[in-house]
Amino acid sequence: MASYEDDDLDDRFDHDNEDGEDTVENQVWALLQLINPGDEDSALQQFNAWREQTEEEGDDDPVRIVGQVIDWRAGFEVDMDDTRALVEAINELTSRWNDVTIDWDGDPDDDEFHENTDGPELFGRAFDQLREHGYTLWSREADDEVYAGWITSSRDDETMRELATALGINLRLGSQVG
Repeated sequence: MASYEDDDLDDRFDHDNEDGEDTVENQVWALLQLINPGDEDSALQQFNAWREQTEEEGDDDPVRIVGQVIDWRAGFEVDMDDTRALVEAINELTSRWNDVTIDWDGDPDDDEFHENTDGPELFGRAFDQLREHGYTLWSREADDEVYAGWITSSRDDETMRELATALGINLRLGSQVG
């Protein structure tokens, strides 16, 4: 079960502006709330960083900028060949919740562990264990040869799918990485 409760879930995801239009800025804010479950302060800090960076660089690719402002705080991008970095990134994200740890079925500090495993296997193992705690590990499309993803509350899965579609994010469950 998730370590937070929010009775006003629908209120968090009111994406429309005053004119009833869904804006990229509102969608990014909703995304940051989803990938920072129970931590609106972090979502707000990342949103402000996103706004600043968007003003400097333009908003041609808002998801790329999201990836930059959340890296290793609410999401990750690691080389596909670097299983050690993948384990470290997922461990870093799960450290936000005291009651959640991943049993990697081996010692991730041991070189032999990394020789005998791959990214899809690690994603699957982490996905299954996070689900037991009420969280979902997602994989999003990024540059070639990169694994990218984040974690949300499992009860927000449908909202995450809808938001990803609206933002043009190719997203799949961590258990579907192949």
